[in-house]
Amino acid sequence: MIQKILFSQPRPQIAHNPYSRLEEQFGVQCDFYQFIHIEGLTAREFRQQHINPLDYTAVILNSRLGAEHYFRLCEEMRLNVPDSMHYYCNSEQVGLYLQKFINYRKRKVFFPESGNKFEDLLPAMHRRPNEKYLMVLSDIHTDDQINMFAENRIVVQPAIMYRTVTTPWPAGQPFDYDIIALFTPAGVTSLCENFPDWQQGKTRIAAFGEGTIRALEEAGLRVDIEAGPGKAFASLPMAIADYLEKNQ
Repeated sequence: MIQKILFSQPRPQIAHNPYSRLEEQFGVQCDFYQFIHIEGLTAREFRQQHINPLDYTAVILNSRLGAEHYFRLCEEMRLNVPDSMHYYCNSEQVGLYLQKFINYRKRKVFFPESGNKFEDLLPAMHRRPNEKYLMVLSDIHTDDQINMFAENRIVVQPAIMYRTVTTPWPAGQPFDYDIIALFTPAGVTSLCENFPDWQQGKTRIAAFGEGTIRALEEAGLRVDIEAGPGKAFASLPMAIADYLEKNQ
């Protein structure tokens, strides 16, 4: 009997959401806890990479978080980002977010017409063969995008500006869930660090995305419910609802 489900993310702000519908439809309790949080590198830590952001004419951003930490570090290091800097963003959302930091002009900010693929920016990049690119990244990332740029004769300097950190589980709070839903490989790391002696037993684990599934398997844990690109269900609430219909 499934009674308690833990989702490793913050509680949704809106009252009616896929999680509340799970509770209403199946009579389960949905709890939320953010297994990981983001910390920005200090200026001292960043300098250990021997990178000067002002040596570059363009910044590649794959998230609003990346933009925040780029401008934060530049401010902490007392670097004045020149008005001539170009910004290549993986989505319009990230591009428009730059209005918080710069005098926004379209000829300075580039993003795909639709979707979030950096490949769509290659024509704009090739029109500027003398551009020098700095890509803002987290400590946890893949080199897929950097490799894609290299294959298209674009040299990119990766720069780690923030990191993903395990959030400690509150002392004394029971960890007695029937389903644990994890969304990222970092969430898997947090689970293992918080509960190094935990045995899965009958607890079901729901995983979003191939990276999370792979991390769970490498940790010796069983994946009972899957969702994500290429899966039967696009979201974990949908996948869990299907599981409960068949097993509750």
